[in-house]
Amino acid sequence: MPLKEGQWLIPAKGKMTWGWALSSRLVIASVYLTSKFWIQCLNKINVYNKEAFMKSVEKRPSSRGLITVSNHSSCIDDPLMMSRLLKLRQAFNWDSFVWTSAANDVAFGKRYFWNVFFSLGKVFPIVRGDGVYQKGMDFMVEQLDLGKWCFIFPEGKINVTNEFMRLKWGVGRLIADCKTTPIVLPIWHVGMDNILPNKRPYIPLTGKRVTVLIGQPIDFTEEVRSLKSSRRTPREMRKFLTDRIEDEFKVLKRNAEALHNGKDQ
Repeated sequence: MPLKEGQWLIPAKGKMTWGWALSSRLVIASVYLTSKFWIQCLNKINVYNKEAFMKSVEKRPSSRGLITVSNHSSCIDDPLMMSRLLKLRQAFNWDSFVWTSAANDVAFGKRYFWNVFFSLGKVFPIVRGDGVYQKGMDFMVEQLDLGKWCFIFPEGKINVTNEFMRLKWGVGRLIADCKTTPIVLPIWHVGMDNILPNKRPYIPLTGKRVTVLIGQPIDFTEEVRSLKSSRRTPREMRKFLTDRIEDEFKVLKRNAEALHNGKDQ
């Protein structure tokens, strides 16, 4: 069935049918278990500072949203990483499971099957070039205001060179516009592009090694309050907050690469 590119298929709040809810749980469970087998049985993954991740996911107040931000080196970053970080009971808890953004031209094309599949997996489209006030960004603000967890790749695209990139200001908008400032948890990983290379024929590989370094959660409450009281423009606020995350990324990248390269091959 043909669709418009990026067509929104996620049910509106309060309108989710039992069939959609069941199908969504089945999709998430199948992706989680497949990814877990791939990353932990067929490859090797080392995670550092996992306790910071678990604390942010499980111990934050129920009314406070969580934004995880990560570098983006392969199209399978998110499912492989989440399958290693999340416990089984967390992955099967639909209400608290992560909402993930994806490029509309990649995950939400004109094929009905893929639109439905990614929507069922709690993935929503972001349109490159549509700016920080597009529908997908509004959706994230709504979810964060409900205390939900959202995942975004602030580089804005797959970084095929693994060189440091300037971050997009959308993540700054998420922090600034929420009613309650969400917690931000930065993550850096190394080696995902070895498991699934970013070039044809895109064959999944085995026997590779991945390193994931979890940063410390960042509370921007005081910064947001100060920026608003000093009457900074929305643009200035977005830039300031994004620059702070960028600084954290630089440190994480350096430390994650050191950990990865220091391991025995």
